Parts: sequence; C-alpha cells; structure tokens
Amino acid sequence: MKLQLFDQQVYVQRRNVLKQSMGSNGIIVLLGNEESSMNYKDNTYLFRQDSSFLYYFGLDVVGLAAIIDTDTGEEVIFGNDLTIDDIIWTGTLPSVGEMATLVGVSQTRPYAEIKHYIHKAVTGSRPVHILPPYRPENKIKLADWLNTSLEDVAGRVSLQLVKAVIAQRVIKTPLEVAEIEKAVSISVDMELAVMKYARPGIREYELVAKAHEVAIANDSRLGYPAIITKHGQTLHTHYYGNVLEDGDMVLSDIGAENAMHYGGDLTRTFPVGKQFSTRQRELYDVVLNSMDHAIGMLKPGVRYKDVHIQACQKLAEGLKQVNLMKGDPVEAVAAGAHAMFFQCGLGHMLGMDTHDMEDLGEQYVGYTDTLKKETVFGLKSLRLGRELEAGYVLTVEPGIYIIPELIDRWQAEKKFSEFINYDVLNTYRDFGGIRIEDNFLITDTGSQLLGKYLPKTRQEIEALRG
Repeated sequence: MKLQLFDQQVYVQRRNVLKQSMGSNGIIVLLGNEESSMNYKDNTYLFRQDSSFLYYFGLDVVGLAAIIDTDTGEEVIFGNDLTIDDIIWTGTLPSVGEMATLVGVSQTRPYAEIKHYIHKAVTGSRPVHILPPYRPENKIKLADWLNTSLEDVAGRVSLQLVKAVIAQRVIKTPLEVAEIEKAVSISVDMELAVMKYARPGIREYELVAKAHEVAIANDSRLGYPAIITKHGQTLHTHYYGNVLEDGDMVLSDIGAENAMHYGGDLTRTFPVGKQFSTRQRELYDVVLNSMDHAIGMLKPGVRYKDVHIQACQKLAEGLKQVNLMKGDPVEAVAAGAHAMFFQCGLGHMLGMDTHDMEDLGEQYVGYTDTLKKETVFGLKSLRLGRELEAGYVLTVEPGIYIIPELIDRWQAEKKFSEFINYDVLNTYRDFGGIRIEDNFLITDTGSQLLGKYLPKTRQEIEALRG
C-alpha cells in the first residue's frame, strides 16, 4: 500500500496554524475512523478516513487518533502496528512511527494510551477540545475517555476548535484547488459517459455503473451515492430501477472523490431521446438563466444568501413567462411562493467533503454569528449564506422540481394563489425535475469555473444526445 500524501511541511504548517488559532489552551483530540461492518465483523464498508484528521495528519489508515498539546506544542499519533495475523490478510504497512515521520510527527503511542493521556488532562483541569463525533464508535470512545455519558458528549464539543478548523479549511490553498480541479474533471468525464450511454429501454442502474466505471478507472470513487434518475423531482433519490423511456429526462448528480479525498459535485439534466420536449426546453432555459445570473454575482464580499435570492427571482421571472407563476417575481420570492418549484438551496461549500465540513455544523460553515440560518421552507435548506471570500470553493445548482404532493397540499390550503397558477401547474404533474450544477473557486476579483468544461446549454446537450 502506498500512502497518498502532500509534502510533509504541508501538514506541519497546517497544525502550526491550528495551534496558533487555539492559543495555549489545553489539548486537541482528532480522531481517525475505523472500519465499519456491513453484515458481519470482517465484511466492511469501503473505508473513509475522517476529513479533519486527513487535513492535519494526512494518514488514510484505519485505527489512528492524534493529540495536539497547545501548551507544550507536543503532537502524538496513537495507533497499533500490524501483527503477523493482520499482515496475512491485509499485507504490510509502514509502522505507526514510520507513517508519523512522513507527516512531521515524531511521537507515537499504542492506541490504548490515548485514554490515559486524556484522563490526565481532565484530572488536571486542562481543556480537552473535540470536534462533533458523527460515527457512533467515536462517540462511545469519547464518552469513555472523558468519563461522561453518551448524551453528554455533544456538550463537550469545543466550539472554539470547530470555528478554528472551519476558518482554516474553508480557504482552499493552490495545492487543494489543484486536487479539486482533478476531481471535478473526473466528474465531468463521469457525466459525459452517463449522457452518452443513456437511451430508451435501459434502467437507471446501467448509468450508475458507467459513473462508477469512470471513477474507478481514474483511481477515484464516488464522493457520495449517485443521484441518477428519471424522477428528478426527488432531490436525493438513490433508487435506480426505473426504465428510461423516450420523452423522459434524466437528472444525473454525481461527483468523483480522488485519491487525495478532494471531490467534485456536478449535475446535468438531459433528455432520454435526442431532444427536449417544448415544455422541457422552456423550463431548462429558465434554470440555466437563473444559474448564469448567479454565477455573474460570484465575488468576494457578496453574501451567498443574496445570490440565492436573486437566482430565485430569476426562476420566478422565467416561470411567470411560461404561465406557471404570476404577479411580481420579487414579491413572490419574498413571500416564499417560489419554493413550490425550488425547495432547496442554491449551493454549498465543496472540498474534502461534498458538503464541506458539514459534520462540524452547517450553522458554522455556511453562516456566521451575525447571519443566522433561516427556518422557513426553502431558505432552511440553503446550506451556504455567508459573505464570500477568495479561496472558497462552492457549488451553484439552481433547479425546478414539480412535486405533485406539494401541489396538492398548497392548493388545498390556497397557499400563494396570488403567485402560483395552479390550473396550469397541475398539467405539469408528471414533469419531473431539472437541476444544473457546476463548481467554482472564488478569486480575488470574481470566480473561476473548476475542472474541464461540461456542456450545459440546451443546444449543447441536444447536440451531445444527437
């Protein structure tokens, strides 16, 4: 096994920045992940290391944890060397000490000793800084090490550490941008393979297989379960058993995660046949116009919440032109009527996680102490609202989703009848959904599209399908 790593100094510098951010204030505990069993102990899911552990220590290896002492500067990686029984089944790995040296750490200890190290800090009344555990096994460990209950672990999470990690990881360095570019370009190839292979009579899972094929052929994997469906109105469906028919559209939302665990996240919507129908063309162009308007707003100092709202207004303007909405588009969006068609947010941060750092708390990653997340339908699903800064990497992904159950509920309540033409909307009940998504780096003066270009205009899509 060959470890995929940046230069040693990258990890040393990252940890030094974290220590400076935290000040002399106790110890930081960063947990790696374990194998997770599928249906019996030795049959495990594909291993995925914790992203924050990867960011600071780089080691994509099972069963590691680390402590940074902010008072002394000491750094320790905890882990167990392989036994001969391990080697028979898994092959050889460098020792924990050898791996630690690769990322600039000189001290290692057996894994069990981390409990004593943390107990010593607790009994000495030193702060122990932890991040929110999203895996049950890590939550159980922390409860034991901190001598507290499972329910109380959440109360021990260090908001200071959460904010320090986010402040550091949210600004992508040129090294990271290069890795994200690689992942996005692989994602482009995945989307092209899906769009070229689709045809009437096949099932969605055959397209999913094409996405996996391209990812694996590029030493990558899917960064999240593929969303490839003819029922695009269901935002995150993972059912792939439907048969594609002429007249259907396919919504393909897929992203590669490369060997360094940086990812892409792209969506295209295309006809199963050679061309969109008239209605499909009309609404596709409405979504694309909204997307282009949003992209034009991307630059430092602009709140992404404002970009989202203006993208919604462009959607409402287009929907009014095709008689699905009425009244003033600005007033319609202010009231929330557009959420009949666009229920989710315009985009999110992207990096080592598809929804970057969401495990640390969406309210801290996408919002600030002064800009709080909304709770109303539609806006509550906007993962990113804060003011943009150079170095952010994010998605732009407007859409239109025709959800019959939502039509029935709102129409029965006569909700937003001054803005929604329910009579016309009911003739679109079997329309499905459209989403178009690309990935961007915020630069000093604007934004940069990441990865290779992926056809996105209706004319380009139809030419590719033809």
